Amino acid sequence: ASVAVNSRVLSLSLKDAETKGRFSSPVLENVRERQLILEKNQTLQLDCRGRWDLQWVFPSGVPKGYPGAQVEDSSCGKRANQFCSRLTISPALAQHTGRYRCRYAHKQRKHTSVYVFVTDSQRPFVNVEKEIPDVVYMTEGKHLVFPCKVTNPNTNVSLIKFPKIRIGTDQRNIVWNSRQGFVIHSPTMFYIGMFSCKTVINETTYTNTFLTHRPVNKIKDVYLNSTGTVQALQGQMLALNCTVTAEWNSRVSISWSYPAQVIIRRIMPRKNNMAFYSILTIHKLSKADRGVYICHVESGPASQEANTSVTVYEKPFIRIKHRDSPVVLAYAGQKSFRLSPKLRAFPEPEVIWLKDGKVADEQCSRYHVDGYSLVIRDVAEEDAGVYTILAGIQQFRLLQNLTLSLVVHVRPQIAEKAVAVQDPGTVLRASRLSLLCTSHGVPSPHFQWAWYPCPPKGRTDPHAR
Repeated sequence: ASVAVNSRVLSLSLKDAETKGRFSSPVLENVRERQLILEKNQTLQLDCRGRWDLQWVFPSGVPKGYPGAQVEDSSCGKRANQFCSRLTISPALAQHTGRYRCRYAHKQRKHTSVYVFVTDSQRPFVNVEKEIPDVVYMTEGKHLVFPCKVTNPNTNVSLIKFPKIRIGTDQRNIVWNSRQGFVIHSPTMFYIGMFSCKTVINETTYTNTFLTHRPVNKIKDVYLNSTGTVQALQGQMLALNCTVTAEWNSRVSISWSYPAQVIIRRIMPRKNNMAFYSILTIHKLSKADRGVYICHVESGPASQEANTSVTVYEKPFIRIKHRDSPVVLAYAGQKSFRLSPKLRAFPEPEVIWLKDGKVADEQCSRYHVDGYSLVIRDVAEEDAGVYTILAGIQQFRLLQNLTLSLVVHVRPQIAEKAVAVQDPGTVLRASRLSLLCTSHGVPSPHFQWAWYPCPPKGRTDPHAR
């Protein structure tokens, strides 16, 4: 807490020349040591002098606006060109133990301080024992501090690990400091658990208990309940669930980059990790809610995010049109062919395909509906016909249809090649000979006859048949 004196407008004048170079930092006039020791209910009085406006910073045990703390500001010096401030705390209590700092109001890095102990035999620790232990954090690469500060610098304090392991100080890795508590310079996993600072005064035992926590910042995965584009109607409710999995002891912060009306957070443990949930709910969607929703996750320095896009439609709709042409071409013998017009709709419609006015997949086992498409396996000539797609949303009484024609091309086949053709034998010159060629195909085939004369004797014509 800090107490600020009345601000003044300062200007350099001839009077400042006398003090130029002096009081670059404030000075405590009545303090000769770095610490003071008072007894409970005594009066603490500190006088500070400097070149500019002064203010006091109190230890956390002195609450802001504490009525027992009084500050008197005045002009001082031979020419009254210096600033003096007197701090009085009466009565001084054990919880007022701590560092008192006097600093310049406009140059707060320029300060002076003194540490004050207010001894109390019935309160050896500055902080009174609580029913729930305080949590101290073990961070990799930093000291671990059990903050059991005392009101008397001569108090003998022991560090105990639950249940009865006494830890001695070595003044290297484990150090006792009456103003801080026990400082562990290189903490290991041994220091995870419950610890207490213990002292005995007049046969009465006093303790400060702490529970150590080692923060873990590893985020395993972040995902939303909807990975694709979210589509909804205006006025409907939207609920996005952001799920985070992390290691045990992780603490994550979840935030959304898109405004929402209600955000609920839940924490739920799993076998080998922790699952964190953040549910974003918008009860009635409007056009303004369209856009990208991003779930941001932070755990210490680690961060991840997941996003999805939300589209809001004013009303339900069905739109169907031909992909290229109302006439579609396939070839007999194809292993698979797909009739797939362009269809957009919301909500998801029911789709039925008709062939020549009858339900297609009931006519032939080679037909099946896949999404909005009709798939025909092992295409045959009889698959040609008129196909109609019916798309309907019964809830809103919407129905749309589109008709297309399927033409199946069939390669021409010569029927005579399928049976053995005997040699017509010798034919008399000038006699009549009839040759028959029968063929079928789609579209209808064109016929062309070719005649190749026999080669002269002794030669073989490669084109002869």
